[in-house]
Amino acid sequence: MKSCMIILGAGVMQGPVMRIARELGYKTVALDGNPDAPCRSMCDRFENIDLKDTENIIRLAETLKSEGGALAGIMTAGTDFSAQVAFAAEKLGLPGIPVEAALDASDKERMRRRFTAAGVPSPAFCILCEPPGDDFAPPFHYPVVVKPVDNMGARGCRLVRSPKELRAAAEDALRYSRSSRAIVEEYLDGPEFSVDALVYRGEISICGLAERHIFYPPFFVEMGHTMPAEITPETARIVLDTFCAGVRALGIENGAAKGDIKYTTKGAFVGEIAARLSGGYMSGWTYPYSSGVEPIRGAVLIAAGMPPDIIPPLRSWTSAERAFISIPGTVRAIRGVSAAEKRWGIKDVFLRVHEGDNVLFPVNNVEKCGNVISAAPDRFEAVKAAEDASRSILIELESPDKETSAFLAAPLDTEFPPSAYTTNGVLAAALEKIPEDALYSGGELTVSPFPKFMNAALTDYAGRPPAESMDAVRTLTGLPLVECEGGVLGKEFWRAMLRGGYQGAAYHIKAGYKV
Repeated sequence: MKSCMIILGAGVMQGPVMRIARELGYKTVALDGNPDAPCRSMCDRFENIDLKDTENIIRLAETLKSEGGALAGIMTAGTDFSAQVAFAAEKLGLPGIPVEAALDASDKERMRRRFTAAGVPSPAFCILCEPPGDDFAPPFHYPVVVKPVDNMGARGCRLVRSPKELRAAAEDALRYSRSSRAIVEEYLDGPEFSVDALVYRGEISICGLAERHIFYPPFFVEMGHTMPAEITPETARIVLDTFCAGVRALGIENGAAKGDIKYTTKGAFVGEIAARLSGGYMSGWTYPYSSGVEPIRGAVLIAAGMPPDIIPPLRSWTSAERAFISIPGTVRAIRGVSAAEKRWGIKDVFLRVHEGDNVLFPVNNVEKCGNVISAAPDRFEAVKAAEDASRSILIELESPDKETSAFLAAPLDTEFPPSAYTTNGVLAAALEKIPEDALYSGGELTVSPFPKFMNAALTDYAGRPPAESMDAVRTLTGLPLVECEGGVLGKEFWRAMLRGGYQGAAYHIKAGYKV
């Protein structure tokens, strides 16, 4: 009988783990709290177990042994449950990192204390167990970052610029924390990089250095990453040396590590390090596409107690991942997915939402609508392919809808949620000169011209210029929408376009005109 590899998680991020473990000859047993986990069909055996339930995880492993199955190891990738992996491995006598190291890598307070003790550069911090009172002051200057100590995906993470904003941010972070603790950190300004690595007998092998693309303050929404990072060798050395110092400080000697590193004018600082390979499509997609090497293979081998058989990169391509998002509402249809998948350079399109789903303007990394991944020998072409493909996927919203209407009615140029086209008031006067929308009595809908907008060097959330957004409106409505003096669609239409992009303009037509 084949030895069993227990895998925590059966979501998209664990799909490559199941595939590679089976290729290495293991029987894959995947656990997930979601009975409809997307990749449950890829494993040999699926068990519907909450990944926080360590006792049931261990009980299942013991059952597998009693049924005559040999246990090779237990692992995860792209989840926040490396501590459960360590607990189970220790109890079952399987390879793994020490439980204390896993806890340090899963809890930002413990992590920061380990870094401080080891002299690893990381942000100054303090801990909150309840929302702060008016007299609370962090021991460092604003702005600060507030986040839960024990969650991932930027859930409950927010930039705070003043004491007035702190309480609401802390309440949000505490709500997302499993242990009811929030961490307040010194804000570090500068680019951010993600690193994946394998660790065997204390030797750290880097498996990817990517630059992260973060948007929409005061939140931290990653709209994509590009692998490899385009930085100087000296900067890369500083970033990776800091990451490796953090891995050693946490005591990760046999396993995997994923780090987020900030590079500032004062040097590199560890944002966080997890005792696992990354989610976010790095370890399973963009690094393999760019290098020709799959780090998950090494992670599976280490989980089984064997050397990772590190293979140097086989090629030097670029792989770009880009997300696409929506304004608030309910999804009526998603268009352009099949065409996006067939575009040159596109390797994958992942949908997070489907028809009938409620969508929000994202405040974290799990509220995006989907992701596109490209790969090409040339960096410019890889980035362009991913960005063009992400813009080609159009999300049509149901109308009328209270959430969409409320979003479109909000003032233009708000910080958050932002307007699709941020003009900083430049077009406000020109918008006021456009005639109001006219009463529609049948026939063709026409649009009053707004040349200052259509000719402006502006782009929306995904990089669409005005002309491309107008084409998207035509696609969603099926209307020619010719601009002419005295057009039916006027000021309200253009305001909806500025506020909500192609989605807002199409919604305005669908909600206000029976077409």
